[in-house]
Amino acid sequence: QVQLVESGGGLVQAGGSLRLSCAASGIIFSVNTMGWYRQAPGKQRELVADITVGGNTNYVDSVRGRFTISRDNAKNTVYLQMNSLKPEDTAVYYCNAWIRVRTTISNYWGQGTQVTVSS
Repeated sequence: QVQLVESGGGLVQAGGSLRLSCAASGIIFSVNTMGWYRQAPGKQRELVADITVGGNTNYVDSVRGRFTISRDNAKNTVYLQMNSLKPEDTAVYYCNAWIRVRTTISNYWGQGTQVTVSS
């Protein structure tokens, strides 16, 4: 059974930093694109950033220049370094990954981690 386990959320003041981590575990043949989504109260879940196996990255405009996504392929882990945090970054952050198990590629979600930025 494949699991995505997140860590690193919390409460921080505006202008501060947090680092999220997400590790994939289980019987995994390969991990393809990994990413972070977020969902604020009353809003739809949105893509924050994603990264391919080769390291190509994509960011939503509102975080570009402040957040950095990276991954360690040997550890099947993706990170999100969040700097210059703003109150509007407050949300539950979800890890997402496309993972190959044997011959099937499926999409997986983490359980979510709360990020709260106080003004």
